[in-house]
Amino acid sequence: MDRDRVVLAEISRPRGIRGEMLAISQTDVPGRIEGLRRAQARLADGSDVEIEISEAWPYRGDWVLKLAGVDSIDEADRFRGADIWVPLAERGSLPDGEFFQSDLLGCTIVDEATGRELGVVDGWQQYGGPSLLQVQVDGREVLIPFVEQICRKVDSEARIIRVDLPKGLLEL
Repeated sequence: MDRDRVVLAEISRPRGIRGEMLAISQTDVPGRIEGLRRAQARLADGSDVEIEISEAWPYRGDWVLKLAGVDSIDEADRFRGADIWVPLAERGSLPDGEFFQSDLLGCTIVDEATGRELGVVDGWQQYGGPSLLQVQVDGREVLIPFVEQICRKVDSEARIIRVDLPKGLLEL
């Protein structure tokens, strides 16, 4: 995992004939995509190129991006599958008590009652309710709702989430 950069969008494909691209947002920070002007694009071959976003607008739940100097379908196709990213220091900010998912990946889950280390957050799942932390516990995947009543203390600096699990959650 590259913790020095923050991916804000992924280019899925060219859109139209003027070099526009369809992008899928990877950020929940309001105004982040439409306010973004300079960023990096990590191309499919792994190389990074500096980009200037001249226009961005919402389109059917996704975004259309127009990059300066990209004026044709062929030029836009170079960016197919690219991640649009900024250095970690330039990411948006969240209100107190809210966390970026990327900051919690790799955190150790500790049972508050017993002090037992249950596992490490290795992913997220979302189904319309609260986000679910994916954790491998005793060799199997357990989903822990990321809510205050369960995730009692989050120490992103120490990379620890202390939990008070409802009875039976680990058996689900």
